[in-house]
Amino acid sequence: MTQTVFYLSDQTGITAELLGQTLLSQFELQTFVTQTIPYIDNSKKAYDAVELINRTAQQSGTRPVIISTIVHDDIKTILHTSDALLLDVFEHFIAPLEESFNEHSSLRVGKKHSIADKESYDGRIEAVNFSLNTDDGLSPKQYHQADIILLGASRSGKTPTALYMAMQFGIKAANYPITDEDMESFELPAWAQQFKNKLFGLKIDAQRLSEIRAERRPDSQYASIEQCQKEVDIINRYYVREDIATIDTTSKSIEEIATKIIAKMQLKRLQYG
Repeated sequence: MTQTVFYLSDQTGITAELLGQTLLSQFELQTFVTQTIPYIDNSKKAYDAVELINRTAQQSGTRPVIISTIVHDDIKTILHTSDALLLDVFEHFIAPLEESFNEHSSLRVGKKHSIADKESYDGRIEAVNFSLNTDDGLSPKQYHQADIILLGASRSGKTPTALYMAMQFGIKAANYPITDEDMESFELPAWAQQFKNKLFGLKIDAQRLSEIRAERRPDSQYASIEQCQKEVDIINRYYVREDIATIDTTSKSIEEIATKIIAKMQLKRLQYG
């Protein structure tokens, strides 16, 4: 059975989506169709959302689920008239916190995703620029600024991981592809010796690497299983010899890879303002 889930928010909807995705992942037998409706900040938008939700319920024959991070009571009252299961994040958590802190919440819209914390915001922007400027082995002269330097075969996930770490956590992550020359000499590049404590290796299964490369350059030597297996074998031995910390990216999401790297390397991460 297909279940429709609506993420409703008076701001971007990011928080509702993150919580909802975590909750829904626990129900493996269900198929979910999700829709995010952001910026529901007045009564008209709330009534429009309820109309869409009720129409969806009628057409599908199932009761939709709403995961809401909307703050204001007048808008929440309208949402409660919908023919849906409404899970209100603030109703579940704010009241117990108010009791524990002996303080009423401010119910301020958009507090989580504001840029009031300018240091955090600027830090993440600076980290993104750094990761772009040092992507794929560019500008090793900037590596002294790096919090971490990701190593790995071409297409092993270095760039998306570096950018995710920068955007989400303000971590300055450079990345360097281990080249044919590096593999032939079986030596670290000259610049790497002084940054040994910043190096982190990404490992990947040869078959999966071949599939990823084939999407970009099908029927090429670059994507052949023989070439991929050769590179994976050499690079994995490289990591062992140089005592470089690693993670296997084969079946992991970018989010999981980044989080595990941060934990292993004990990197300081910025939080959203």
